[in-house]
Amino acid sequence: MELSGLDETRGSQARIAWAAWIRDFYAQRAFQPAWTNPHTSFELLRSIQESELDGLDPGDYHLAPLQHLQAALSSSGAADPARIDLLRAQYDVLQTDALLRLGYHLSFGKVDPESFDAQWNYGRMLPRPDTARRIEAALAADDIHARIEALKPTHRLYAALKAELRRYRLLAAADVSGMSSAALLSAGKTLRPGDVDPRVLQLRERLRIHGDLDAGLNADARPDETFRARERQDETADEASDDALAGAAYDARLEAAVRRFQARMGLVVDAAVGTRTREELNVSVAERILQLRINLDRGRILLQELPSQFVVVNIAGYMIYMVRDDEVIWRSRVQVGRTYRRTPIFRSAISYLVWNPSWTVPPGIIRSDILPGARRDPRSITRRGLTVLDREGKVIDPETIDWSSFRSGHIPYTLRQEPGPDNAMGRVKFMFPNNYDVYLHDTPSKSLFEASDRTFSSGCVRVERPLELALLLLNDPEWNAEAIAHTLESRRLLNVTLRDKMPVLLTYWTAWAGAQGEINFRRDVYGQDAQWAAGLDAPFNIRRRPLVETSRP
Repeated sequence: MELSGLDETRGSQARIAWAAWIRDFYAQRAFQPAWTNPHTSFELLRSIQESELDGLDPGDYHLAPLQHLQAALSSSGAADPARIDLLRAQYDVLQTDALLRLGYHLSFGKVDPESFDAQWNYGRMLPRPDTARRIEAALAADDIHARIEALKPTHRLYAALKAELRRYRLLAAADVSGMSSAALLSAGKTLRPGDVDPRVLQLRERLRIHGDLDAGLNADARPDETFRARERQDETADEASDDALAGAAYDARLEAAVRRFQARMGLVVDAAVGTRTREELNVSVAERILQLRINLDRGRILLQELPSQFVVVNIAGYMIYMVRDDEVIWRSRVQVGRTYRRTPIFRSAISYLVWNPSWTVPPGIIRSDILPGARRDPRSITRRGLTVLDREGKVIDPETIDWSSFRSGHIPYTLRQEPGPDNAMGRVKFMFPNNYDVYLHDTPSKSLFEASDRTFSSGCVRVERPLELALLLLNDPEWNAEAIAHTLESRRLLNVTLRDKMPVLLTYWTAWAGAQGEINFRRDVYGQDAQWAAGLDAPFNIRRRPLVETSRP
């Protein structure tokens, strides 16, 4: 089998992505065909077709060219032997390339976040593999499908997102997605329990579509069975509501569904269907399908080889969790960076915490927040509770400084806020190395945790219940509630090193599974989903970051 010029090979208009590895593989087997077992070829095609269930595009793995070549070989009959040999060679090479492509995406995700986030530091580095040997082993074992399945994340979050993707695709296939304007919830006055309004009929349909009315569409049921069951439910409901304009009454059953929907969307759970709830209800099935595909791809990057215990912040969900052995043992609301001062996405490890921290104002905040006010009135610095220190640490009166002479936040002074109840860091902060000057901390702005959208900080993560987190991280009987209270009362700055560093993951999930398996959705406040979607729709590409080590450890 001739493989010269492999970099330019077009097998039925298919580009070979892994030319060097494939050349090495066939060279080691004296250029003899590898895919000689029809069952193995069938199982590969099965895996390629099933990749759609994981939110991937089977076209990335040569599905159409492989089917075309398979059909051509099956019907070749008495065709020219040289042409048959060429078709077989193309078919063999494309199957090998398809296997590598699919394994690559399932192991590392399709999208390369580093292409739009230069500081991205997630992702695995595998020992340098003997690719040819692994392909040979897989073909010899006759279990290609099982080996491909084993590459997928096993975390329950991944399985839940897949199930929800299937449910929404069943809706789309059955043409009940509510894409017509009649099915959308019309604008109008806020709907509340007890209201009788024609729009309640639209509300019921939107809640059915999103799966919150009577548990919605069962992903394990056939669409026709589900819709017959719905018709029976509707008949029962209609009989019970003849006196309420045939279902136009906002009843208790509907209220429960609205509250469930609002909780899953991160909205204020008040059963009042106002503008924000209406907007989320009117999100189309196609949009939710894309959102699920994006987060499944995140899962292929973020859910592999997790530590046994870690702290994770979901920036888009405004939540922080501590996870131990795949179980959430603690959670709290957080505030994150404004859209123009985004909390970055990265991983690190918490090494120590600071009781009664002072706050040194970083250059970015000096430039954007401090200098504009100081130029008008230097006393604004004092009113903010800040002290100005020169390079020797001497306190300087802000009125003696010409603040208009500074054009950036890098000034020859330190602006510091002393420990206390009004300190921007609150009573404790959690430190981990990073290039952003970002960390977790307490905050005096407690009321802001009640907002549904909590983009209030300058990049750091404000934690609602930081003392609980501190107790978990310290894991030390000497640091009990009494000891913490005594330390806080002293207002004395104190650094405490953790016995064991705690991995911390700052992530960005706009779809995930809750404690009961319910799928939560959030708005793409930072525009990350839009960038990820572009990567999902892009042609197959090998990312810049090396995925294997250059030498064995």
